[in-house]
Amino acid sequence: MTTPDTAFPLPPWRTNAKGNLRRVGVELEMNGLDIDRLAAVAANFLECKVEPSSRYERTLRGDPAGDWVVELDFRLLKNMGREQRMEEDLGDEIKSSAEDLLKWVADSLVPLELVSPPLPMDRLGEVNKLIVELREAGAKGTTDRVANAFGMQFNPEMPDTEAETICAYLKAFMCLYDWLNARANINMTRKLTSYVDPFPAVYVRQVINPAYRPNLPTLISDYLRDNPTRNRALDMLPLFKHLDPHRVAAHTGDKLIKSRPTLHYRLPDCRIDQPGWGMHLAWNDWLEVEYLAADAPRLEACCRAYSEHLERGVGRLLSRWAEETRRHWLRKAE
Repeated sequence: MTTPDTAFPLPPWRTNAKGNLRRVGVELEMNGLDIDRLAAVAANFLECKVEPSSRYERTLRGDPAGDWVVELDFRLLKNMGREQRMEEDLGDEIKSSAEDLLKWVADSLVPLELVSPPLPMDRLGEVNKLIVELREAGAKGTTDRVANAFGMQFNPEMPDTEAETICAYLKAFMCLYDWLNARANINMTRKLTSYVDPFPAVYVRQVINPAYRPNLPTLISDYLRDNPTRNRALDMLPLFKHLDPHRVAAHTGDKLIKSRPTLHYRLPDCRIDQPGWGMHLAWNDWLEVEYLAADAPRLEACCRAYSEHLERGVGRLLSRWAEETRRHWLRKAE
């Protein structure tokens, strides 16, 4: 185990329901390297062994936290790459040509994705060091080309799955969203893809009402009514599928929703080719959500202030909530 990086302080809720240090899964989208080069650089740093899973997937084995995965983030190609083909079969030749064409398009538009296992929070410094290795090897991120709508996503494990705790995270995230969005300075191409949409205003107003204290079935049903999509800056569907798969399935048929006891934070760009960029930048902003969620009196006061801001109508255009957040609702004024 490496020494914890001071760039990655721990949140106030540090342990999960079993009393172990909470974990975080990390997903980095990039191009500039082919799949084997990306896998080799990551495996060398992590002291893992590369095993091909398919033509478009590599598994890195040997990390005590679990397997890392390198894959082309294009579901159709991955499915085709897993199929066994017979060279003499004419149908397979046609399929191969179609696959080659898709691969040619994908090389320009579709990122490779490096996906970590759930890492103990005190290992996040290793992710930053790996980012440096990948940058030096030639990895490119969001700002390298206009078409690079690449993101960095991370999945903080929940400290528990009580409705009160989940609701506190939602309230805190909604209150801080404008500030987080301004800080992230999202690439325009990613904005146009709708992968990181904000929550609908009507749902925000419902959740930040201090009187909103639903039980778990109501919390999940309310969310699904207004957000039956993965395209949210904070995607709750993996957590809700983990807790109530039948309820989620009744509202969305999206097979890409993965069941896991985590939040899924999708907002940050992946600017891996920029010197000085690393996961610590988004992580330290995310910690403001963690601290606000864990501080019930401050959270309630912030919700009331944000509710009042939203009720100003046209008048709220005269004040910027992101600025009010910066001055009043962070742990320390910037």
